[in-house]
Amino acid sequence: MTLTVEVDQLAKRYPSSATFAVDHVSFASEEREFLVLLGPSGCGKTTLLRMIAGLESPTAGDVRIGGHLVNGLPPRARGIAMVFQSYALYPHKTVRRNIEFPLRAEGMPRPDREAKLQWASGLLGIGHLLDRKPRHLSGGERQRVALARALVREPTVFLLDEPLSNLDAQLRALARTDLKEFQGRVGTTTIYVTHDQVEAMGLGDRIVVMYEGRIRQIGPPHDVYDDPADTFVATFLGSPPMNLVPRDSTVVGFRPENVLPAGVLGGETAGHRTMSVTVSRIEYLSGDRHLHGTVTGLGETTPVVIRLAAPVMSSIETGGTYDFVIPEGKLRFFDRETGVRTSPIPIG
Repeated sequence: MTLTVEVDQLAKRYPSSATFAVDHVSFASEEREFLVLLGPSGCGKTTLLRMIAGLESPTAGDVRIGGHLVNGLPPRARGIAMVFQSYALYPHKTVRRNIEFPLRAEGMPRPDREAKLQWASGLLGIGHLLDRKPRHLSGGERQRVALARALVREPTVFLLDEPLSNLDAQLRALARTDLKEFQGRVGTTTIYVTHDQVEAMGLGDRIVVMYEGRIRQIGPPHDVYDDPADTFVATFLGSPPMNLVPRDSTVVGFRPENVLPAGVLGGETAGHRTMSVTVSRIEYLSGDRHLHGTVTGLGETTPVVIRLAAPVMSSIETGGTYDFVIPEGKLRFFDRETGVRTSPIPIG
């Protein structure tokens, strides 16, 4: 595929800071890809997006869009459109005027503006809202207006900075579906910033996991979840997160859903590892049971969480100690000092 956005050793350090907000980051997006920048607040993801957009000047490194170096070019000249967390709609303008605004600024003739307006509003299902003002719209409708305003410019790249964060939980779920379907229809390369792992896993073709200004891992959602590159990725993704149990110079990791009571296998435990867990608390969430307890069989005594799906009917009570099994192929190993993924080791 054609590489649409490339950043090469991109860095940003503010004069008042001794550390880099973005620390020499490199990656490349693919044409039509939905690429998500994921990480906690303050990890540098929004600063990185703003440098791609031309709203921030990098301290070092290059940005290329469509193979062309765009360092120093203003946002308008980069062929990008950005949707912000606040949507940045003009409150005194109608939806029609908000969507048309960038086209008017370019001096586009009225018939061409109208054609683009009707195309974008039809694509996003907001044609009936054109004469309303933003204060009369729901959060989801305002998001669609902001997307339509970006779409009429026919950008090479969409840059979205946490556009769903102001919506309530139910609207966010609906908006995620709408946004993914919309991006699939228009086929525009999209780079999306979020701290929400659910958004990242649901929207991204690939996820760029960031922490402290650096990229920790890039890959499809199933890769970063199943095969985390380090202990940060392992614990940042997943709810509950991956369990990490120290053992000598290594940390053994396993996902809560990959653990089963030993009795479920009927004694056929080949290819599995057994551990004893003392259960201290049980939560019932959406039909699943979350068992909170401590491991006594994989090294040091360590808190763990086990998620048992509703069909697993094994009797478990608070205060009891039970044997659980984990498929050997689901164990992940990390260096205890650096947190970096290592090769599998035997567990006695």
